[in-house]
Amino acid sequence: MCGRYALNISGEDLAIEFAAGVKDAAFTPSNWNISPTTVIPFISSDDAKGEERSINTARWGLIPSWAKDASRQANAINARVESIAEKPTFKSAFKSRRCLIPVTGYYEWATELGKYKPKQPFYISHKDKQSLAIAGLYETWINPATNSPITTAAIITREAAGIVAPIHHRMPVILPKDLWSTWIGNKSLSSDEMNDYLKLINLNQPDEALTFWPVSDEVNNARNIGPQLAQEIALPESGTLF
Repeated sequence: MCGRYALNISGEDLAIEFAAGVKDAAFTPSNWNISPTTVIPFISSDDAKGEERSINTARWGLIPSWAKDASRQANAINARVESIAEKPTFKSAFKSRRCLIPVTGYYEWATELGKYKPKQPFYISHKDKQSLAIAGLYETWINPATNSPITTAAIITREAAGIVAPIHHRMPVILPKDLWSTWIGNKSLSSDEMNDYLKLINLNQPDEALTFWPVSDEVNNARNIGPQLAQEIALPESGTLF
């Protein structure tokens, strides 16, 4: 899963990096500990080719349009790629509302299945210090109490592979630049096309641009948002199982 991430980029630089106009830049551009329900930026497109892009904002934690209340939001921060084409919470968004969620890096906590001490946090980022473009979904929900629209989003995850697999069994679906336009194109997918898109984002080496290092457990507290959270720490000998 992915439950915390960092974004350290201005709205202007984000627009340049993703060749996108700014529709709604009301987000905090430097937060090293973004947690569920935080307002986050995402990149979407209004044209079928995905070339006319815009930056919008959403609350992290997708609420399906048919939900009666917002209680599902905190539980839908991640959408498993294996089930987005069938699960009611995500199927409609996958069909018509796909996006990119930019991150500077993300955090993952070691599980008992890997080589590291369980619950040890790690910071995972691009080895060349570029932003990562995570495949996402977004949805608009109408609050029945106020009749006002709320845009929410979820990060798509997959089975972990390569260098990050020893940390955790899940990882975000990170898309290379040559897939951005296809993924966010404003096109409603048929059942066959949905299968094609699932194959498209099933990359053979999803970890090839990644690097990681252990960080302090200060990241466990969502009130901590500074850059020190992503600083590498030394693990004691007991920090690994092997």
